[in-house]
Amino acid sequence: MACLAGALGWAGASWAEKQPNILFVLTDDQGYGDLACHGHPFLQTPNIDKLYAQSTRFTDYHVSPTCAPTRSALMSGRNPFEVGVTHTILERERMALGVTTVAEVLKNAGYATGIFGKWHLGEEAAYQPGNRGFDEVFIHGAGGIGQNFQGGQGDVPRNDYFDPTIRHNGVFEKTSGYCTDVFTRQALGWIKQQKDKPFFAYVAFNAPHGPYKVAESYSAMYLEQAKDKNIAAFLGMITNIDENMGLIMQKLDEWGLAENTLLIFSTDNGSAKGSTIYNAGMKGKKGSVNQGGARVPLFFRLPGLTTSGRDLDQLARHIDLFPTFAELAGADISGLGLDGRSLVPLLKDPEAAWPDRKLCFHTGRWPKAGARGNFGKGDANPDSYKNKNYAVRSEKWRLVGPDALYDIEKDPGEERNVFAQHPEVVSGLNQAYEAFWSRARPLMVNEDAPLDIEKPFLVNYLKQKETTGIPNWVAPEL
Repeated sequence: MACLAGALGWAGASWAEKQPNILFVLTDDQGYGDLACHGHPFLQTPNIDKLYAQSTRFTDYHVSPTCAPTRSALMSGRNPFEVGVTHTILERERMALGVTTVAEVLKNAGYATGIFGKWHLGEEAAYQPGNRGFDEVFIHGAGGIGQNFQGGQGDVPRNDYFDPTIRHNGVFEKTSGYCTDVFTRQALGWIKQQKDKPFFAYVAFNAPHGPYKVAESYSAMYLEQAKDKNIAAFLGMITNIDENMGLIMQKLDEWGLAENTLLIFSTDNGSAKGSTIYNAGMKGKKGSVNQGGARVPLFFRLPGLTTSGRDLDQLARHIDLFPTFAELAGADISGLGLDGRSLVPLLKDPEAAWPDRKLCFHTGRWPKAGARGNFGKGDANPDSYKNKNYAVRSEKWRLVGPDALYDIEKDPGEERNVFAQHPEVVSGLNQAYEAFWSRARPLMVNEDAPLDIEKPFLVNYLKQKETTGIPNWVAPEL
C-alpha cells in the first residue's frame, strides 16, 4: 500500500502497524527559528526542509529552557525536576536512579537500542546510558565535548570538535573527522547492522552548542550576513547538521528502511546564538521561560502514520515522546506514572480528542552550596526560587512568573501583558504550578550531592591510556 506525498514529491510504503524502527535526531541549542523551513532569511537547511515537507509537524511543541532537563524528560517521560534534574552541572544533571527510561521500555519490547553523541544525565557508572537501557553507547563526556565542571562531570582532557575521543561501549577511541559527521557515521553503521530486531537510535548531536567550531567553509557561508564570527559558525554548524540529515535520509532509502522507520527531528531548547538574527517572532531564547526558550521544531515522518505537509497546532511537550514511542512499540507503561501522553492519536487523526492541560516550566539553575565562583553565590535553597523564572502553559495562555500573562493564541510574541484582565485564568494556572512544585520538590534528589568527588569519565580515560592505550576508531562502512 502506498503513502503518496503528492505535490511534496515523496512517497514511501505504508507503515504496517508492526513495531517501527525509531530514529530520533536531537540537536543542541538550535532554536525554532534556526531553520530555513521556519522562515530564516538566509540559513541553508535543504535536507531538513525536505524532511519538513515530508513530515507531520507539531507547531506548538515545547521542551525545557536548557539541555539536561530536556534530555531527562525525553528519557523518563516525566518533568525534569521530578527526576532530580534542576541544572546542567554540579551533579544536578544526574537523572535519578530507579527511574525507568524509554530505552529500557523499548529494549524490553524487543528493540535494539543505541545512543550516539550527547548523554549529559550523569557521569558515574550507574547513571551512564549502558546501565539505563542502551545496548550500543557512543558518547562524549560531560555536557559538551571538552567541558569540565566541579563535581563528577568532565570530558576527556583537551577534547575537541575535530577528531574527538569518544567512549564506545566502555572503551575510549580516537576518532577522525568532525564530531557531527562522526556521530552520524557511527549511528548509521550500527543501524545497518540491525537485521533481526527493530531499533531505537538516539542520535544526539552536541552541535550547534558552543564553542562554535566548524570547518571554515561552513562558517564562511554566513559571515557577511551574520556579521559576527560566532553566529556565522553557529549557523555553519547547522548546515553541517543538515548535510548529515541528508545522509541519514539517503541511507534509510538506500537500505529499504524508510517505510518502517519513524524519523524524528527536534532540538533541546531555544536558540543559543541565532535568536538575534531570526527567532520566528518569539520572545526569549535558551534559558528563558518565554516561548522562545522552549518552543522548538518537532517533525515526525513514518509513511502510513504521518502525513506529508500536515501541521498540528495542539500543545505538545517533551514528556509526550516516551509514551508515543511506547505505544508504537506496543509496550505497556501503565504502571510507570508518566507525566506525558502519547501523540499517536493526533498523528492518526488531527481531530482526535486532546484535552487542555497545564504544563509547567522552570529554568532552575539556582546556586549550590560549596560550588566555586558564581555558582556558589547566593541562597542555595530551591524554595527561594519557586516563584522566579517559571511559566505555565495551556493551549491558550502562558503565565510567565508571578505577574505576566499572555494570550498565546492572539499574541504569540508575548507583547501584551493581560495579567490584570484575567484573574481567574491566573488563579487556575498558579494552582497548577503550586501542585507541580509540591510534587516535584521532594524529588529534587541531587541538590546536596557532594562536589568533592572524582570524575569517572576522566578517570577511566586516564586509566585506559596508561594501560592498554587509546585505539583509533574504525569508521563503519556505509
